[in-house]
Amino acid sequence: MNCLGCNLANKKENVYAVFEDDNVCCILDHAPYNEGHVLILPKEHIRYFDEMDENTAKSVMKATKILSKVIKMLFNPDGITVCQNGGVFDELTHFHLHVVPRYEGQNFAEFYTEDEAIHIEDEHKLEETKRKFIKALRML
Repeated sequence: MNCLGCNLANKKENVYAVFEDDNVCCILDHAPYNEGHVLILPKEHIRYFDEMDENTAKSVMKATKILSKVIKMLFNPDGITVCQNGGVFDELTHFHLHVVPRYEGQNFAEFYTEDEAIHIEDEHKLEETKRKFIKALRML
């Protein structure tokens, strides 16, 4: 099986990984809603949330907590949205959880627009954001 989500989670594609453990890899979204938008992906192929084993589920929640702390420290958002789109709404056909810094006045419906090309980040910006995350993680 050639799964894009598996390839991303196992760094077989060019990704900007900011955190990982034995079960998950956390990468910067290439089309972020805001700077600091991260995807948490299981390293093993899992399509649906309810198929996740206990260890992977714990890793997903641990990563969500750690990344939320880092996002608060780095970007001072007004809030953080954690969301997962399953079934026909999962464009990767691989479970992934979004951790998104949010600011007052933003319409989150824009997150679901079909034209993501307008949001694709420059590679230099993604590399800079990755460095910020790595530095902040060392401080935790």
